[in-house]
Amino acid sequence: MIQIYDTTLRDGTQGKGISLSCNDKLRIAQKLDAFGVDFIEGGWPGSNPKDVEFFARARDIEWKNAKIAAFGSTCRANTSPEDDSNIIALVESQAPVCTLFGKTWLLHVTEVLRTTPDENLRMIEESVGFLINQGRRVIFDAEHFFDGYKADPGYALECLTAAKRGGAETLVLADTNGGALTNEVTDIVRAVRDQLQHPLGIHTHNDGDLAVANSLAAVREGCIQVQGTINGYGERCGNANLCSVIPNLEIKLGLKCLPDGRLSQISEVSKFVSEIANLPQNGQLPFVGSFAFAHKGGIHVSAMRRNPYSYQHIEPEIVGNEMHVLISELSGRSNLQSKAESLGMEITQGQEVTAVLNEIKTLESQGFSFEAAEASVSLMLKRQQPDYHPPFEMIDFTVNVEHRQGRGIFAEATVKIRVKGEIIHTAAEGEGPVNALDIALRKALAAHYPSIEKFHLSDYKVRILDGDNGTSATTRVLIDTQNGTKRWSTVGASVNIIEASWRALADSFEYGLMVLHQ
Repeated sequence: MIQIYDTTLRDGTQGKGISLSCNDKLRIAQKLDAFGVDFIEGGWPGSNPKDVEFFARARDIEWKNAKIAAFGSTCRANTSPEDDSNIIALVESQAPVCTLFGKTWLLHVTEVLRTTPDENLRMIEESVGFLINQGRRVIFDAEHFFDGYKADPGYALECLTAAKRGGAETLVLADTNGGALTNEVTDIVRAVRDQLQHPLGIHTHNDGDLAVANSLAAVREGCIQVQGTINGYGERCGNANLCSVIPNLEIKLGLKCLPDGRLSQISEVSKFVSEIANLPQNGQLPFVGSFAFAHKGGIHVSAMRRNPYSYQHIEPEIVGNEMHVLISELSGRSNLQSKAESLGMEITQGQEVTAVLNEIKTLESQGFSFEAAEASVSLMLKRQQPDYHPPFEMIDFTVNVEHRQGRGIFAEATVKIRVKGEIIHTAAEGEGPVNALDIALRKALAAHYPSIEKFHLSDYKVRILDGDNGTSATTRVLIDTQNGTKRWSTVGASVNIIEASWRALADSFEYGLMVLHQ
């Protein structure tokens, strides 16, 4: 059983753009506990009031799977642990586990701490021993261990031995600068394992884009604990991504690290943490990203329809994800056939598919992009079916943007559409041209489709495709619309931003009404 030690709430929050409130940290901790990790590092109680509050509130929570760990450093030079405020803060946190980091690289001992090698060894051993005597489990994080070992193997090992004498249950080898190569990690972990005969852990950073590989290599050489963060959050280039480490351990190496049935929750955990951190999830994250099992090339999709393993290394459902077929100018008939089937449409690979495929390729050459606009693709497929009748038909629209003295800038739009044989002509003012079009179209549709009022424009993205053309550049507009929990995306593109917006807006309403009334 490999121990999973999560440090998202401490090391992860050192990443750029990440700031978690105490409530945020507690919500994430409870999610991680339910997920089944072994240790949750809540923070550094000696560094800030928020982490002190976290540990105080964590004491009142019943943790089912994880042990809460408090992080801190060894005592200061020429100071005993009982007189060191950082060590006392760890004790006062009442966390059952204390994770101490200490220096193992002589460069840091002499130039950063500005003390002697022997004093550093004392600091390590006495700090660990003091916390053990206070009834705490202690994990020792050997900071900069791989750099220290390469500089002076003997002294780096002495530091681990000092922590072992003090009573540390696990000695964690940290690649703090993230620069170690995988072969170096393999060789060094093997050497430490053979000489110390003590439980080891691994803590890697991703500055060489090797954090996951280095963690797996360390486990194969005998490490029983992996430290990392959800989504790889962390300082500089981040930490080892547990959302990659855990599936590789369980699926590829056959090593248990979660309770039964929990691996399928890992995609949900990834999205949950990114949502709480107010960061968009990286769609290309292995295993858990929205594009991890997305297929675009026509040859790939054709092969996938014959055998899903032809272009997937695992079944997406194992990690709670799903396969997606992307539609673009690179698509083949198989892409559209798969998309139609996922939408519940019965469509053949004949003229209907060919017509839509040709239309997509033509439109993408004009600036459209359908990868993130599946609702527009659905409509194109639906419109090829002889029994499909669109809920409305656009006849004309106009938009005026004016400046009037005493009022400033305002926009007015008129829309003329045909609904069930009736021609409806409406006008509306808005904060801008797209808002005015949105309001006018809703007014025109409301009498026949009152459900349109529940449609919420949740996102509006504009991208300039050929900036060298200045104000005559082609503009792509992507609109996200939401009705309750259902969300869909549509696209438009044109050298005229109003035309591009109208296309995306009209498609978003047509798709929503189609889904509601099919």
